[in-house]
Amino acid sequence: MVVSGILPLAKPAGMTSHDCVLLARRWFKTREVGHTGTLDPDVEGVLPLCIGRATKLVPILMESSKVYEGTMALGSTTTTEDASGEVISRARVPGEIPEEQLQRVFNSLVGDIQQVPPMYSAVKVNGKRLYEYARAGEAVERPLRSVTVHALRRSGETSWSPDGEHLCIPFSVVCSKGTYVRTLAVEAGERLGYPAHLSQLKRTESAGIERPRCTSIAEMERRANAGDAEQALLSVEYVLRHCQHYEVSHREAEKIKNGAVLRTGDYPHAERLVFTHDDRALAIYVPHPRKEGMIKPEVMLSPESGQ
Repeated sequence: MVVSGILPLAKPAGMTSHDCVLLARRWFKTREVGHTGTLDPDVEGVLPLCIGRATKLVPILMESSKVYEGTMALGSTTTTEDASGEVISRARVPGEIPEEQLQRVFNSLVGDIQQVPPMYSAVKVNGKRLYEYARAGEAVERPLRSVTVHALRRSGETSWSPDGEHLCIPFSVVCSKGTYVRTLAVEAGERLGYPAHLSQLKRTESAGIERPRCTSIAEMERRANAGDAEQALLSVEYVLRHCQHYEVSHREAEKIKNGAVLRTGDYPHAERLVFTHDDRALAIYVPHPRKEGMIKPEVMLSPESGQ
């Protein structure tokens, strides 16, 4: 039986997302592994990995919002916009930031915004990643990126760093894919009137999967050695639980497995409709772009389908 599902992995700091993909290929003995959005090596947290036929869900799951918990350090900026870079600007923060001022700045960053990606990032310009330009000391114009910040708020008490040079402000953010939380911290600092960087970050939710559902690498190694790695997988149906589901008959299931175009009026209206049979997902259907009143397959999930 082919292994298929979503592994809710807790990525530790110090590993790349690709490192985790390589591990999962070994755990599940398949090359069909894909992640749903990279995490910087210094960032820990939720990294859903799609295994087997579930890799077809990667584009859909990548669209989902992400939730992060971080700490903004007011007092200095760095080359990388986080604690790993070299300090390039300092300024003394004379005291605590009034709550009203802080929330006003956070609110100003909520909504559809544009960001300039950090030089130390994997964004490609002219076929070359920005961090490659940065390491070579080359200047390059960075493209603006449109992202959405759904919510941004202080999540704990502010405190001073041990050296007294940084005011540390914990925050939580709900944002779209492609958002650089490092840059968000720098922008918030600028609007407060101080240089800033991101001193700590972890992702607490991705693809609708929260941190408590995740499995550690140590636990996965134990499971793989015991031969029950598959037990750690979440089902496709669970990960798609926020979509409209519709259970079909055996006759309808056969049509869906063959990728039939269907009439909208025969089924519930939904942006994405997950057809199931015996509570197993067969396919995800969406409105047909050219045929009004019809729906077509977006993703075929049944192992018996021709796609």
